Amino acid sequence: MKPRFIVLAAIIGLGYSFAFAQTVVITPKKTVYRRPKPLYAFKRTFTIRRPIAKASTPAISRAITKAISPESVLEINIKEELTEYQWLEEADYKLLFNQNGILCLELWMSGTAAYPDSVTKRVVVDIRKGVTVRSEDVLKNLTGLAALVRNAQLAEVSKATKEMESDPDAKPKELFSETNFSAEDFRDFAVDAKGVTFFYDYGFPHVLEALQPAGEFHFTWDRLKPFVRTDGLLARFVR
Repeated sequence: MKPRFIVLAAIIGLGYSFAFAQTVVITPKKTVYRRPKPLYAFKRTFTIRRPIAKASTPAISRAITKAISPESVLEINIKEELTEYQWLEEADYKLLFNQNGILCLELWMSGTAAYPDSVTKRVVVDIRKGVTVRSEDVLKNLTGLAALVRNAQLAEVSKATKEMESDPDAKPKELFSETNFSAEDFRDFAVDAKGVTFFYDYGFPHVLEALQPAGEFHFTWDRLKPFVRTDGLLARFVR
């Protein structure tokens, strides 16, 4: 083989490796679980659709798959769901972002106890390392950023309060009495090509959930630039 051809092949190979390292292949795997002693007829089974990752190596693939699993993100305990709790009916996911070495998914589960309910969470993963990314790993001055998000939240609360004026059962002062976005609320966030979305659960009672604001606050990379750590995974978006 000629030396020039070897060099060219090596360059192409590195290019493919780099491109693959920037994304990961996610394949769904659906499992139907059957409870041996269901409490009710509709509790006989529950379904989980898991995201399975294929990354640059088998070890990183396993690490990512574990990080984005319903067990890790939603804290589902299969053994307890099969026997004791029997709340879960379905769990699923949605791929939100898979570029620039960053993977972001939204996972949710629904079930029934005294009434139907659901839980939704997001997870961000560093594809190269196969680890979950925390807000403090990629953002700085969380107190200052929380104040920025809180201003957006105040506008949302104001709008929701006006919309509740026609509902005699709604008491916005009570519903929003403890509303206060803080640095602790950065645990749940999502990344996309345009910026970052932060989420807040207002915790409305079940009977008033239809009145609950979305609690989703999206900030562009330009606005986030002062708060992005230069040594973190998100720095590539604000350089």
